[in-house]
Amino acid sequence: MDRITAAEVFVAIVERGSMVSAAESLNMSRAMVTRYLSEMEKWSGARLLHRTTRKLSLTDAGENTLARCRKMLSVAAEMACAGESEDDALRGLLRLSCSQSFGQGAVAIAVTEFLRLHPQVSIDLQLESKAINLVEDRIDLALRITNDLDPNLIARPLAECASVICASPAYLAAHGTPQKPEDLALHNCLTYSYFGKSLWQLERQGEKLAIPVSGNLSANESQVLLSGAVEGAGIVMQPAYSAAPLISSGQLVALLPQWQPQTLGIYAIYASRRQMPAALRALLDFLVAWFAGNPRWVMTGG
Repeated sequence: MDRITAAEVFVAIVERGSMVSAAESLNMSRAMVTRYLSEMEKWSGARLLHRTTRKLSLTDAGENTLARCRKMLSVAAEMACAGESEDDALRGLLRLSCSQSFGQGAVAIAVTEFLRLHPQVSIDLQLESKAINLVEDRIDLALRITNDLDPNLIARPLAECASVICASPAYLAAHGTPQKPEDLALHNCLTYSYFGKSLWQLERQGEKLAIPVSGNLSANESQVLLSGAVEGAGIVMQPAYSAAPLISSGQLVALLPQWQPQTLGIYAIYASRRQMPAALRALLDFLVAWFAGNPRWVMTGG
């Protein structure tokens, strides 16, 4: 973990008198403040605070650590000012995380454009099939498509993601085309393996349905399900950005056009607004503008 940020968190806890107040002042989650304090105590090798239900007070080790933290923050501030006066170019390594399909369909394109503008920045893009721990995995920014955000993290909305239900012409020729949402329960539907019981949420002019679906192929990565659908394995619900090219080419057929699958939010998730590297702040602003200016995302509500 970043020791400068940990020092800032510890000083804020002492000055504000509680971890809740420190979290509010730092624009940081309570869970993250607790984690930074725990790491600070590990580094110090001693308990730094006496905790009671009414207040916090410094231990002897905490008094010494507080003085060192304030000195460290003072030196860090001087170094930052010196660096800014000499060179305003963005630089440094940023570690990003996203799913494979989202990485291929959007993120790789966006970050390539960002790197053209800021050639001294480096980006390490990690493709993950499920959510990761930002701090433990040293991820600066996680890009997620979800409607179930972790309340302990800070998220910046980027766009909205529409989905489409589709299947290959070969599958439909062999098994028939569903005419209404309830028909999906009678078909072989390809599902995400970590969702448990799969319910496909559909809406039409305010009418909402949750259709239970199942099939003989599941996976934890949407690209696998998309490939299976192209090969005729079954019916799939996919992000529109992934399925649209295959629908246009005739490899897949969009189903139930009057019914809209649940729209998901696209978010940039990070741990703290404080001590944010200039390169990360610039990337966040760039992604907001990129999604807003890209017709593919504008037409889905982004």
